[in-house]
Parts: sequence; structure tokens; C-alpha cells
Amino acid sequence: MSQDLTTLSAARVADAVKKGEISAEAAAKAAFDRIERLEPTVRAFLAVTKDAALAQARAVDEKRKAGKPLGALAGVPVALKDNLQLAGVETTCASKILKGHIAAYDSTAVARLKAADAVFVGKTNLDEFAMGSSTENSAFQKTTNPWDSSRVPGGSSGGSAAAVAARFCAVALGSDTGGSIRQPAAFCGVVGLKPTYGTVSRYGLVAFASSLDQIGPFTRTVEDAALTLSVIGGHDPLDTTSAARPAPDVAAPPKDLKGLRIGLPLEYFIAGLDPEVERAVRAAVEMLESLGATVKDISLPHTKYAIASYYIVAPCEASSNLARFDGIRYGFVDRSASSLEEVYEFTRGSGFGAEVKRRIMLGTYALSSGYYDAYYAKAQRVRTLMARDFQKAFAEVDLIACPTTPTPPFRFGEKTDDPVAMYLSDVFTIPSNMAGNVSLSIPCGLSAKGLPLGVQLVADQFGDARLLAAARVFEAARPFPALQ
Repeated sequence: MSQDLTTLSAARVADAVKKGEISAEAAAKAAFDRIERLEPTVRAFLAVTKDAALAQARAVDEKRKAGKPLGALAGVPVALKDNLQLAGVETTCASKILKGHIAAYDSTAVARLKAADAVFVGKTNLDEFAMGSSTENSAFQKTTNPWDSSRVPGGSSGGSAAAVAARFCAVALGSDTGGSIRQPAAFCGVVGLKPTYGTVSRYGLVAFASSLDQIGPFTRTVEDAALTLSVIGGHDPLDTTSAARPAPDVAAPPKDLKGLRIGLPLEYFIAGLDPEVERAVRAAVEMLESLGATVKDISLPHTKYAIASYYIVAPCEASSNLARFDGIRYGFVDRSASSLEEVYEFTRGSGFGAEVKRRIMLGTYALSSGYYDAYYAKAQRVRTLMARDFQKAFAEVDLIACPTTPTPPFRFGEKTDDPVAMYLSDVFTIPSNMAGNVSLSIPCGLSAKGLPLGVQLVADQFGDARLLAAARVFEAARPFPALQ
């Protein structure tokens, strides 16, 4: 095959490897050739696992030659956000406090990818402990947007989004707590899927906010997102939040969207929404209508409380989860300390970055005596109201269409001095995390400056298959230009 193998979808790579049209080793080498050329500019990776990947690829090729059945992602180059455990490889969460920590086991999602014969090319950069919207909070480097190196790739899974956009891999896993898959997917012009909470096991994911975090894929096609979800999804007895349901099926999409009811939430088309984003999203909705869907306005009235309630719930859970990083059990320890109290103070003081400290302090305050009911408990009640808004809406419509982000990709440093402005980057994605719904960002156009724009499609809990089927119809009718 003379075609550049990095342009192939994951589904096409797996099919070609199974048929012997290409080798898994050739696919891996093509990925690493591109990484070596472009990674110095993009800086998507914190670790590139070339030797291990080539060994994996050769094992896949030997398996095929021996006539053994191959997995659904045979030979597909895959990258992993560096808060997912990959046995024998450093897992840092882009934080100094975990520098040097070698994973002792595979996360469930990673183990399922291995069983499907995927090939791991490296661990990707992120905002430290997945706290950020621009990948500027990494302790080690800043990842650039492959479409424009002066702009951010989004966050916190910016490294994974950039890796897929730059064609370093066909699939990358990220984690989404408040938009950390969908927002960078929109900024980098790729598909980003946040499955229904509980669809993908969180075992082996370093926790940020346990009731919000969900693992999902970045891909260049919706078919690849569906294929990846079919591999990593499904019940896991190692995760008590894992839903007792099988992985969503990768069914062939319908020919059109006749009978599909789509809602446009009035609260998402607000002042502050960039006009270019709004035009692109409304054009995408018109395309959905032309494919047979019916569109109606709906209301999600508690959306206006999403940012405020999220930034109570998430920091509270982060405060609890990050208490384990104390310099005693694993990771970095500040050895200048002369007492146990100083070990905690010095290690956490120098090991955590500014944004992580900010969120820990917010969460600790909100959970403290006298404030729990006033802040955390009230935020959880508001969260319930948001979930009820979605339930009411999905009694009337099948899907919701809305912007993924309020703006196109912004420049480095543009929002770092204003945390609230940065937090507002996730204003349209946070509600789905609070409600546990499935949602997906798919490219829907380019700005006047040639920057990617995304439309977000949302379905009710465990409506993953329905959402992916509709998105595949949309994608077929409105293909998005890949980055060259």
C-alpha cells in the first residue's frame, strides 16, 4: 500500500492488518516517523514508547502469520493520556509530585486495548492532574495546537487531541471531568467522545473528581470513536461505579436521520458565544435537518448554575482524592523536611502546581466544618436539578445539539491570568458531566483564520449508540478536512 499510513482511520488500519495488506510494524513505523518530524513543534507526548510499541506491533504480525484471530484494533497506533496506568511506563499526570512513578499495572481501558491488539505509541501531555482547559498547566511542557502553534490545543487532554490531529496515532484516550475530551477535540478538529458515566471503567485512571471523571476516545472519525468504545466499554467488577451493562454496539448507521428529534437549548446560544462558532453550529443543525431530523427549541434552565456548582463539586472531590499525594507512599518527597508535618507541607507545596493548589484549597474550604451544607451539599442539589432538566428535555427530543466551546482556539497566555475566563471555556460541556450524559464533539467548520470549530451532540444516559449513529450520518454528509 503506497498511501501514507498515518492518514488511515483506525478501522481501516485494523482491517488492512487483518487482511495482510499492511503490517502492524509498518503502521507503527509510519506513526513514529511522523512523530519524529513534528513532535518538536507539537510537543504532544510526555513519553514516547517506540521500542515497546514496535515489539507489540511485531507480536501482532506474528499472531496473524500464525493464523490466530486478531482483535478489533489490530495494529492501530494508540496514545494514552498520562493519567492512565500503563504497566512499566511512567505515569506522572504532568505533575512534579509523580515524576518517576512507574505504573505497576494496566488500567482496565488499557488492558482492553491490549487485548484488542492495539499498539501504544506513548503517553500524552495534559494539564496537571487534568485540571485545566488549555494544557498550559503541565509541569513539564506546553502542547501546541497542530492547526496553529501559537494557540492552545484545549485541555485538559490537549496532548491526546493534538496527537490525533497531528496524525501521530489513529486513536488516543483522554479523560473528561468537565469537558476535557470534547473541548480539546473542538479546538483540534477531531472527534471527542465522553461516554455515559459508568460506561468505561475508571479503574487505573488517576482520579480528579470521582463522580465526574469518564475515559473516552479521540479519533478522526466517528466510526473509530464507536469502535474504540466497543473495545474499552462494558462492566468492570474492579470499578464500583462501572455500569452493569455491555459495551455499546458498533452498528451500521442509518441512511438518514428521519424521525430523529433534535433540541436546541436556548441557554447555550447566549451573549459571549463567538459569532463564528454560532454560525458554524447553526449550519450543522441545518445539515441535520436536511438529513431528515426535526429541530425544536428547548430549555435547560439550570444551565446558568453549571460553572458555579461544578467548581464546588469538582474541587471538593479533588481535595479528597489528592490527599494521597503526601510524600509518604509514592512519588516525589521533599527531603529538606525535618518533621512529618514538614514532609506533607514541603512535598505538596513544591510538588503541586498553582492550579492544583487552587482547587485543593477551594475544595478543602467547601468541605470544612460549617461550610459543607452551605456549599458542597447545595451544589449537589443543583446538580440534581440540572439532571432533571436533561430528563425533561429527553422526554421531548432524542438528541441535543449545541456549541462545544464558546470561542475558537485561543492564544497561549490569553486566559492564564483570569481563572474565571479560563473556566468559562467549559461552560457548554460541564452540564453533561454533572448529569452523567453521553456527549460528543464533532468538527463542523473552520473560522475565518482557519481554526477548527466543533458542534456538540448530547444524548440521554446510555444513549451512546444512538448518538454515535446520528453523528456518523452527519459526518458522512459533511466530511471535515484533515490536517495535512
